[in-house]
Amino acid sequence: MQNINAYINEHKQRFIDELIDLLKIPSISADSTYKKDVLNTADAIKESLLKAGCDNVEICQTDGYPIVYGEKLIDKNLPTVLVYGHYDVQPPDPLDLWNSPPFEPVIQKTDLHPEGAIFARGACDDKGQMYMHVKALEYMTTNNELPCNVKFMIEGEEEVGSANLGKFVAANREKLENDVILISDTGMIAKDVPSITTGLRGLSYVEVEVTGPNRDLHSGLYGGAVANPINVLTKMIASLHDENNHITIPGFYDKVENLSDEERAEMAKAPFSLEAYKKALDIDAVYGEEGYTTNERNSIRPTLDVNGIWGGYIGEGAKTVIASKAYAKISMRLVPNQDWEEITQLFKTHFERIVPKAVKVKVKPHHGGQGYVTPIDGVGYQAASKAYEQTFGKTPIPQRSGGSIPIVALFEKELKSKTILMGFGLDSDAIHSPNEHFGVWNYLKGIETIPWFYKYFTELKSVE
Repeated sequence: MQNINAYINEHKQRFIDELIDLLKIPSISADSTYKKDVLNTADAIKESLLKAGCDNVEICQTDGYPIVYGEKLIDKNLPTVLVYGHYDVQPPDPLDLWNSPPFEPVIQKTDLHPEGAIFARGACDDKGQMYMHVKALEYMTTNNELPCNVKFMIEGEEEVGSANLGKFVAANREKLENDVILISDTGMIAKDVPSITTGLRGLSYVEVEVTGPNRDLHSGLYGGAVANPINVLTKMIASLHDENNHITIPGFYDKVENLSDEERAEMAKAPFSLEAYKKALDIDAVYGEEGYTTNERNSIRPTLDVNGIWGGYIGEGAKTVIASKAYAKISMRLVPNQDWEEITQLFKTHFERIVPKAVKVKVKPHHGGQGYVTPIDGVGYQAASKAYEQTFGKTPIPQRSGGSIPIVALFEKELKSKTILMGFGLDSDAIHSPNEHFGVWNYLKGIETIPWFYKYFTELKSVE
């Protein structure tokens, strides 16, 4: 692996150009308008895997968007690494908050990225991080340094809940058989502080609809006499937290994993500046559940947040109306031991119970997934740690993430293998937000580090 830096330097511009071409395709899985673009992205991933050295690549059809499967099998007696990633992206809205068009990638220098960052939807989540693995494979096959077998499973529905991935995995256990699953869809603490994500929160996502009168009403003629669904909905949502920002749904915390004081003390060792955090977000104070630090609130504690709320007149000027309906989308991030389907039902039961008789309510579950914790004493984690030590010159910090990758728990259930989360993004990369970006340095550092994981995993597995 000693010539990997020379290889990256030689092909650096091509690696960047290829990613930019991929980012130009608006593969928005949530919007059927972009169906052709999502399918074109799958085709592009297939061609990239073939060029990188896979001997077999298939576009596997599902009831939704296809899964791209690729493999390079060199010896059945050697370990097998299964790489998972996704080629779909979040919608780019609101478009007016982007400094450049979301699907016209540009490289701009920033304070954190003096060497430049690629600004585009999907730059970090997850096209850029997924493509690091493709280029890492290219290096290993081109230089005859692939030490074990590798399989790729790249899906197109992660941003809409991976509805068809479970069925695909269950139907293809033999095809997907592996010794470890490798994912880059997370981040690290800082450019100079590598970390490995050891825990993910689960997710329950619902949509609620409150209906009052059978039509929109004149707010002068009916105001004060008929329930306003928007007013009612906002009161119901407000009641979901108490004065300590504790979630009020009965039973919500019954199965929450409570970390010991020792575990919380270890978490607190990770570098963190509250002032820098507030400055980066342009806020005067943090906010959250009483009794927990900022890093604990966004990783080891469950949450409930409104992701969107609408109803009534929102056009220019005034319209004095009491809307017939009001809506909200609500997500709950869950911690290990909380079952997402159980939490969804608890939410539904509670929300239907607290609704006033003057209106009706519907709760529509969307999607969800379980939380996940990976052990730090396994061969996969040890190999990842040694890989980071090799390229960063320091031992990575184990870190629990506030994000969710619902299929990780599914992989362990169906494939009986552990997942290692080697992310190279930063919190400031604005994933799911306007001006999403991914540092060129981070992108190339991922390509440099990933082959070392293969080397160390193969070596450690041989003496296990």
